[in-house]
Amino acid sequence: MTSKKKKIANTAFLLLVFALTLYSVFKGEDFRAVMRAILKVNPWYILPGGLGVIIFIWGESIIIWYMFRTLKIHEKRWTCFLYSCVGFFFSAITPSASGGQPMQIYYMRKNKIPIPVSTLVLMIVTITYKSVLVVIGLFVAFFQRGFVHRYLEGILPVFYLGVALNVGCCIAMSVLAFHPALAKWIMMKCLKLLERLRILKYKPERTRRLSASMDQYNATAVYLRTHGKVIINVLAITFLQRFALFFVTWFVYKAFGLHGAHMYDVVMLQAVVSVSVDMLPLPGGMGISENLFLIIFRGVFTAGLLLPGMVLSRGIAYYIQLLLCAGLTLFAHLRIGRDPAVE
Repeated sequence: MTSKKKKIANTAFLLLVFALTLYSVFKGEDFRAVMRAILKVNPWYILPGGLGVIIFIWGESIIIWYMFRTLKIHEKRWTCFLYSCVGFFFSAITPSASGGQPMQIYYMRKNKIPIPVSTLVLMIVTITYKSVLVVIGLFVAFFQRGFVHRYLEGILPVFYLGVALNVGCCIAMSVLAFHPALAKWIMMKCLKLLERLRILKYKPERTRRLSASMDQYNATAVYLRTHGKVIINVLAITFLQRFALFFVTWFVYKAFGLHGAHMYDVVMLQAVVSVSVDMLPLPGGMGISENLFLIIFRGVFTAGLLLPGMVLSRGIAYYIQLLLCAGLTLFAHLRIGRDPAVE
């Protein structure tokens, strides 16, 4: 598929999912009543919710900036913030967030950052990002049984699937990072099997490219072995980054003037939504995130405020983030690699 056709297909898929999301969420609901409830919220609680989105994006940019410095690459913090916006924007509009990192590598390359270096940095960002979700998912599944039975009975299959997919992803990335030789052997064997089964045609060039790409992970293994303190710091920043976004729902809850639910429950329920949808092949978890919210927060938001709460929480954490990152991605496209002040 050509690049142009792929963009058209991704855009059409995104619009279709968005339309189905609106239909599934608002079918049979009074949209005007929802908007009236949202307009009555306390704006002073919305401000820290919006700040949580900024911290979420800023957190990844600080990690990128910090890791670049350990590799003797001196990028400005603002430029790294633009890299993060590019990543979040393309992750939000592509299935399984598959478009984020390739586009980040593209813009880093425009600033003359070698592809092996950007691949190394973003590989570690992904490992730590997924690791935080795995820790949260396993903690809830094994040590919060009362919490699970109280709130998650209606979504347990989706939750456990999300945990399993994130664990599998972390294991696969850890093999790539810590055992690159084993990973290369597995991938080469899989390629030969696909060729033997005639699923793929034998192409020496494909074999060469796969071998070369797998060799890049040697650098990740070396970096992880020699920068243990850096990895611990990155994990700590990633935890703060992730929870900054989870707290958006708590501020939305307070903005409606609601009381009774504990902060821990609200924040961890939002974390459960993220764990459940992160690996699903939907742009930004669109559709499934909204419906999971309506199921598990039913006992948190009072009658009549559940749907407005979901609209406002999801609107800040995803849709406003999407619009912000879209604008800054456009800015990055126009300036990165062209304006010395941005490099």
